[in-house]
Amino acid sequence: MSSAPALVVDRLTTEFRIDGRWHAAIREVSFAVGRHETLALVGESGCGKSITALSIMGLVPRANGRIASGRVLLDGRDLVQLDERELEATRGGAIAMIFQEPMTSLNPVLPIGFQVAETLRYHTSLSKAQARAQALALLEHVKIPSAAQRFDDYPHHFSGGMRQRVMIAMALACKPQIVLADEPTTALDVTIQAQVLALLAELKAETGMALIFITHNLGVVASIADRVAVMYAGDIVETASVEALFAHPTHPYTEALLSSIPRVDRDAGALKPIAGQVPPITAMPAGCRYADRCPLRVERCATMPPLVALSGNREHEVRCWVRTGDGGAAS
Repeated sequence: MSSAPALVVDRLTTEFRIDGRWHAAIREVSFAVGRHETLALVGESGCGKSITALSIMGLVPRANGRIASGRVLLDGRDLVQLDERELEATRGGAIAMIFQEPMTSLNPVLPIGFQVAETLRYHTSLSKAQARAQALALLEHVKIPSAAQRFDDYPHHFSGGMRQRVMIAMALACKPQIVLADEPTTALDVTIQAQVLALLAELKAETGMALIFITHNLGVVASIADRVAVMYAGDIVETASVEALFAHPTHPYTEALLSSIPRVDRDAGALKPIAGQVPPITAMPAGCRYADRCPLRVERCATMPPLVALSGNREHEVRCWVRTGDGGAAS
């Protein structure tokens, strides 16, 4: 089995044009996802998680957006350099995405079975009958009840959880090497959320796919991820194994995220909301993007810190002058 990563994102910068000027939504983002691995991208809304996923998939709207620099390597091929026809052949085949809200991702005027079968017909040489049979098998595999009877139903006939299962079936139809899941459980209640997470974990174990799981919910991360990359205002500020991140959160923003999560073993009064908000891409500070909200801020935070490995764990990286010992203040 190859030890090469399933996907490598190398110094990826994506910009959007606002009032005639280009502003970076993500900057110099780098990470790798191993085969069979789940990497969670975590952060508040507006931190750049979904833009990272759209950039990887080549879905940044070209009317006002662009990938300014960087590479996205899938089996050695740089997806950034592919033209639209090559991207269309790759999306849904070697790499697939599960979107946040299935009701806006599924075509409301086409039966769900047809939409799954269409994915198969586009990327394979299956006949219409073969694609239909395989689509039905996929719907059964993702545990759609009475899949044969519901094959020709429309998206509005399904609950949110069942629609998300249809989206998962479409994403897995062509056995992709890597799947990006953009907050796939956000619109679901807790019970259905748990079922979808269990289904994703089961399918990942069966197929061996790699998974990038995008979420703002650190409780979900604990149950599904192998590694975590915390994003803030377009930058990755901390990366670690899920065990290391929860045991030793090091960046002040990661600590704040963990402190703001309700826990059954902690009084509700112990919750600590994060003051302030993520800066807009049109008004990014020159230095550490989190400095204005950070209780540990020092003078050196006016310049951007690098993402560096901690001395005791080379796989745990942090972007913080104070916590990496270079801020001129105790941590």
